[in-house]
Amino acid sequence: KRTSRLFADLAQARGEGRLARLIAALERVNLLIFDDWGPEPLTADQRRDLLEIVDDRYDKGSLLITSQVPVSQWHDVIADPTLGDAILDRIIHNAHRIELKGDSLRRQAGEKKTP
Repeated sequence: KRTSRLFADLAQARGEGRLARLIAALERVNLLIFDDWGPEPLTADQRRDLLEIVDDRYDKGSLLITSQVPVSQWHDVIADPTLGDAILDRIIHNAHRIELKGDSLRRQAGEKKTP
């Protein structure tokens, strides 16, 4: 799920009183994918939700994060040093990191279409 949509779903669930059920459902998923992580800093609620999600998944399920933001800038995205340390410790502890280099495939496809 795109990370922005996940956080919107979490905010709606919070407002409707079903946040705990949604987080529990996310915990049961074998592979949770955060797509397009980090285009803007997280809010306080998003930071707390993210910590709950990664803490619940730690050593129980897989988490895949796609991002155009370098890992070295993820603390800035989380925007809270203490929660940033807690979240990133859980994410990075057993992580396999793959950094892709080169041009965007979308850009390459667009260049091929241009006459």
